[in-house]
Parts: sequence; structure tokens; C-alpha cells
Amino acid sequence: MAEAPRYLRIGRTDNVAVALTDLAAGEHCCVDGLEVTLSGAVGRGHKFALKAIPAGTAVIKYDMPIGEATRDIAPGEFVHTHNLKTRLAGELEYTYNPVPPAPLPATEAGRTFLGFRRADGTVGVRNDLWIIPTVGCVNKLAENLARDFERQLPQRSVRRVLAFPHPYGCSQLGDDHETTANMLAALAKHPNAGGVLIVALGCENNTLESFQKRLGDCDRSRIRFLKAQEDGSEYDEGLKLLAELAEQAAKLEREPVPVSELKVGLKCGGSDGLSGITANPLIGRFSDLLTAAGGTSVLTEVPEMFGAETLLMNRCCNRDVFERCVKMVNDFKAYFIRHGQVVYENPSPGNKAGGISTLEEKSLGCTQKGGTGEVVDVLGYGESLRTPGLNLLSGPGNDMVATTVLTAAGAQIVLFSTGRGTPFGGPVPTVKIATNHELAERKPNWIDFDAGVLVHGGVTLEELGRELFDYVIRLASGEIEARNETYRYQEIAIFKDGVTL
Repeated sequence: MAEAPRYLRIGRTDNVAVALTDLAAGEHCCVDGLEVTLSGAVGRGHKFALKAIPAGTAVIKYDMPIGEATRDIAPGEFVHTHNLKTRLAGELEYTYNPVPPAPLPATEAGRTFLGFRRADGTVGVRNDLWIIPTVGCVNKLAENLARDFERQLPQRSVRRVLAFPHPYGCSQLGDDHETTANMLAALAKHPNAGGVLIVALGCENNTLESFQKRLGDCDRSRIRFLKAQEDGSEYDEGLKLLAELAEQAAKLEREPVPVSELKVGLKCGGSDGLSGITANPLIGRFSDLLTAAGGTSVLTEVPEMFGAETLLMNRCCNRDVFERCVKMVNDFKAYFIRHGQVVYENPSPGNKAGGISTLEEKSLGCTQKGGTGEVVDVLGYGESLRTPGLNLLSGPGNDMVATTVLTAAGAQIVLFSTGRGTPFGGPVPTVKIATNHELAERKPNWIDFDAGVLVHGGVTLEELGRELFDYVIRLASGEIEARNETYRYQEIAIFKDGVTL
């Protein structure tokens, strides 16, 4: 077997290469005919210069600028935050320069998974019971009910009872109040829940009566309501309502469902220098396979599009979608500026330790999760998926908030790349995909899928993409579960941008 490569030049015009393993000072490297000797050690995922980069000129990676040199950089020199800075600024004007969509990969006709068909026509990949508090005051009641009722569940199709505590639902004003109520209503209608118990206190701003109206025209047969301030034991009443929901949910069995009804969220957290080389392109390949089969993928984390947004904008299917994409990006930049923050306040300390120097570099890696397909729709925070294909969704990069908004949009599963590792998971199966093999080996209780094998040779992106696609079909069918489900890392977080009374 050929020896695994030790470094990689990603784009043909790149003036830096990425170390795929730790490289020592004095090591001689030859990349596409460019020969350099490293002047210092370069850690895995970090960059070194392939040619002289004068101060003030662009550092190129992925065939795109990731910032500019703050001083002259010699060939073979380590390139990072000490000699590289961002070029990002505030809001911009954009021009629609559509590019022809790349051909989607061949897919298997008639591919199905085993899902739960709900009365309203939606499809879930799980049949759990969810308990959603309308206000943070009843969080512990919801958690106690979930814990105690699950202990008495018979071994039927309902496997888990999940409570989703949060600190909101009262003393919020304007858009914050609307955001909280809309997000909770969207979660209450999610098809992965075989039954939902809405737990209210009784005096909160997000009243039970207004919340019921907000649910609108949905499948009410699998929703029950509990107001804690009413007479009698709220705990006993909650157990009674959960028993009703469990009995009804247990009657439903999995049935073959076309893979075109699968909706998958795309997310990354704790990125490193290999994220844009392994896990994110792998997720992008999955997205292309899913959308080729008529399914839906959705990409969020708007601040992690800054610096790479034009790559997505020019893939928009028409001018209307392009204009909504521009608005989404500039609105998020305005949010930063309104709070007196620079738009490039990223990457995180963990990202930098893993080899990412600027937000442009992070964004160019992050957006690869969207694959190569055209962008068919752009959704606001809290809106639901409506168009098969690749969607963009307004939301921050924060792991908990982003995963929650992907779930609320209708994603039945979230694919989550990580180079640093995290145990976190959202309400739905949250598949952690390691960017490097060492993380997958070190944290098997966190990691579901190892994309790090791509840098060790022996498997192609196409082959591993189809392996991931098969894995997701098995996960959706209930043959296997994600690590976050096994270890009960299932929680929510809601975006907040205003006054709390």
C-alpha cells in the first residue's frame, strides 16, 4: 500500500499547503513541483507557505483568499494568526453571477428507508415522546415527567421520553417572544415525535391558549396539553397524558418511505484544519447524493458563510433566491454591527488551535457541506423546509442554537462534522463525523463516522460518500442509533437578541 500523503495543496493556485500530519522543522516538502524546507514545525491541519508571500498580499487556500499577510512570509514558513489577518469588513453589495449547476451524482432509483408516516403526511425517523415547556418555570416538571414515565414504558415502538428545557417563554419582548413561541411550536409539530406533551405554567407571556393557536393546522392527535396551575396534581395529570400518547404512538409501525422524503441538516462544530479536506467535503458529497434522489438538505450557520458567501450566492437557482441570500448574509452582518462587534469575530480558540487562522478560511471549509448542487431556497430563522434540494437557513454558528433551528425547520437527522470533538446532540439523531482518525479512535462514545480515513488513502471521497449515505439510511430506518441518542445528549437552545424584563 502506498504511503499516506503528509501534506496537501488543495487548490491549483494555492500559495500554502496543509500538513496532514505533524511535520518537523527542516523537513523537505515537494508539492506540485514547488520545493520548500520547513523553517519550523507545522502541526497537523496547519499551513506552510509554498512560495514567498509579500506583506499585504493574499494568502490563497481553496483557490480563494483567506486573508492577507501581515509581513513578508518566506517559502517553508508556518502561516497562521501571527502573520495572517482577515480581509472581511461589514455589509457588501453583491452581483448575481450564476454558475451552471454541477451534474448531480447517479443515485439508486427507488431507494427507501423505514419511517413513521404521520396522519398529516409527514415522516419521522423516530417515534419518541417529547415534552416541551412553554416557559422555563416548568422545566423541572417536564424533566421529572420524562424521567419517571420512561421508567414505566413497555418495550414497544416508543423508546424514549425526551424533555427539552429552556429559559424562555416569559418576560421577553417583541421579536424575542415571537422567536421563542415559533420555535417551540415548530418543534411540537416535528414528525420524529410520536407524541408531544406541551407543559405550561399558566401565567406566562407564551400562554397555552395563544400557543395552541400558533400551532395552526397540524396533527393534533399526537399532542396533549398540561397547565400546571390548574387544580389537582400536575405531575399525576402529566403521567396520565403521557400514557395516552404512548398508547397511540405504539400503534404505529415503520413502513417503506421514498428517500426523497428525507430531510437532513448540515452542521459543523469545533472545526480544525482538516475539516475542509475530509468531513465537510464528505457531507457535501452526501448532500449531492440526497438531493439527486429528490431529498432535502439544509445548511445554516450564516456567520460561517462570511468570506465564502459568493460561492453560494452564484449557485442560487434564480434571482429571487439570490436576493434572499444576500439579505440573509447582510442582515446577519448588521446584527453584529448593531451590537458593536466586528463581523470576523471568529474562529474560536479551538478552531485556531486546530489550524484555522481566519473566518474566510473557516467559511471556505464550512460551506463545502453544501456540496455542489444549486441553492433552491433561503429560509428565515424558524421557517420550515418547503423545497426539495439544497436550502440555506438563517441561524448562528453556535452548535446548540444551529442544531435546534435545523430541527425546527424539519430536519429528521443532522450531520455534524467536528475536528475537536463534542458530546452534544439535538432533539434528532445528530451524527458526529470526525475530521481526523485520531479523534474517532479517542472518542468512540462521541463519534459516529470517521472521515479522517480520507487522508490515509485507500478510500475515495465518492466511495466514502456512498458509505455515509448507506449509514444514514440505516439510521433513519432505526437499525442503528446515533451516539447522542445512546448517551442521551439531546437538548435545545433558542436564539435571543433582545430585552428580558
